[in-house]
Amino acid sequence: MRLTVLGCSGSVNGPGAACSGYLVQADGHPPVLIDCGHGVFGELLQHANPNHVAVLLSHLHADHCMDLPAMLVWRRWAPESATERSFLFGPEGTALRIGAGSSEYPGEIDDISDTYDVREWQDRVAVDVHGLHIEPFKVNHPPATFGLRITGPDGEVLAYSGDTGVCDEVVELARDADLFLCEASWTHDPDVRPEGLHLSGVEAGQVAADAAVRSLALTHVVPWTDSDAILDEASGAYAGPLQLVHQGQIIEVRKPV
Repeated sequence: MRLTVLGCSGSVNGPGAACSGYLVQADGHPPVLIDCGHGVFGELLQHANPNHVAVLLSHLHADHCMDLPAMLVWRRWAPESATERSFLFGPEGTALRIGAGSSEYPGEIDDISDTYDVREWQDRVAVDVHGLHIEPFKVNHPPATFGLRITGPDGEVLAYSGDTGVCDEVVELARDADLFLCEASWTHDPDVRPEGLHLSGVEAGQVAADAAVRSLALTHVVPWTDSDAILDEASGAYAGPLQLVHQGQIIEVRKPV
């Protein structure tokens, strides 16, 4: 199972830095896109045909979903437009949220059912998409947000926290994962960290340690936060392999030999 980081900037994008978007692909299967924040669609075009990509949304904040209207334009109007619908999984209200963002008329909703077969997450109800087994866990972040536990064809596990504050559910979804892709938006300084909204570096490291993950990859660092400080914080709580992901990075997710 291969993870390609299309974007990893937290909350807002920046110059050359797209928001959350992660392409996951099992060998021999079409890819799956996890989240599609600002700037992600342009990065996707370098790696996959948008007509063949299923989409999984962790939640409906703009930095995780609002490049999907661009994909709708491509799938409808590009010279080789989509000939069949793709799956779009997300929280309750996904079709309305993306339809509102796509509509050209204020107050109206674009019907996206011509392009996407929209399914809504149910907590702990697993689905199989493009060779991947995906279990959603409702985590601690408003509005309804789901972390994802993704199992590949050989039993390898990628856990994605989504956006979350500290909660038992994020530890459970990450348990014994081969790679834990975990948000760490803030340092642990209480003066800059809203309580219960996102994880600090300390908290991300502690979740990874509590879940006994095999490796930890930090993401969703907001542009005004010191990423080196977050990495240092996490290393103080988690002793395993640790990295801060970067846009364009490709990570192979495998079971240990």
